[in-house]
Amino acid sequence: MVAASPNPIHNEKIEAIELPIIDLSAERSQVRNLIVKACEDYGFFKVINHGVPQDIVAKLEEQSLSFFAKTMVEKQRAGPAIPFGYGCKTIGFTGDMGEVEYLLFDTNPISIAQRSKTISNEPTKFSSAVSGYIEAMKDLACEILDLIGEGLWVPDTSVFSRMIRDVENDSFFRLNHYPHHLKDCTNNINSSCSSKVGFGEHNDPQILTLLRSNDVGGLQISPKDGLWVPAPSDPTAFWVNVGDLLQVMTNGRFVSVRHRALNNSSNSKSRMSMAYFATPPLNACINALPEMVTPEKPPLYKPFTWGEYKNTLYSLRLGDIRLNHFRASTNDELAS
Repeated sequence: MVAASPNPIHNEKIEAIELPIIDLSAERSQVRNLIVKACEDYGFFKVINHGVPQDIVAKLEEQSLSFFAKTMVEKQRAGPAIPFGYGCKTIGFTGDMGEVEYLLFDTNPISIAQRSKTISNEPTKFSSAVSGYIEAMKDLACEILDLIGEGLWVPDTSVFSRMIRDVENDSFFRLNHYPHHLKDCTNNINSSCSSKVGFGEHNDPQILTLLRSNDVGGLQISPKDGLWVPAPSDPTAFWVNVGDLLQVMTNGRFVSVRHRALNNSSNSKSRMSMAYFATPPLNACINALPEMVTPEKPPLYKPFTWGEYKNTLYSLRLGDIRLNHFRASTNDELAS
């Protein structure tokens, strides 16, 4: 499904399934095994007892809601998002739309401080809240990636996290706001449907995503075609999803989960989410780890750099399966 349409498809199935919840304070060997299983089964799981201080989250939420409460004219001073800055309804550069407004940042503190001058009347306070949250997410992402390395029994357990710790990493951060009545960039209100697509179905292209939202639901994952599973909101936890690059590096053992966000205008409270995308440097070579390759299962994807993959995704629609362009073979059996 391409996200240009504002309404969900009506012949799809919505089913409540108990999604994996992983307590990061439990015994380490148990945690790493549970994470690997969740990545194999769903490409998606929730982490609790993660160690991220609540005040870091609260400060960013306060600053973010203050920005999104501004008038459209005021918010547009922080845009357009090309790619960083404020965006309204437009997603990417190829025509995709959604019932969402957002702020998009790279993770460089200097860049965040500079951009905050167009976002907040207290730019130092705003940039401090964003940078503090990003640093906490980076630490949490690296911890989860190290646990994945241990759970896969690869010799270099930091093979994934090292790319995120690299000073040249291309990670970025997104604040999404789904108001129950979203004015577009011409100040018209679209309220034609009580349940609209806020952010259309897609796979995240990076290594790993950490998502936190307030207490308003809307996130759904699709473990198989035509089936959507709601991910209940939990402001104290983080949802983790596998991205395309991690699927490639595990040679298809982990699945990059398709997901979307619905904007339910019947809610009296707006949904807001914070998404950290753990991403390697542009020149990082992405291929299947040797331990993931066997004679019976050769590499499913040809090697590429993150920069090459990034250029490809910018040319495609949000809902396109980007990894199809990098398969090592067109043989359907090999691709399964």
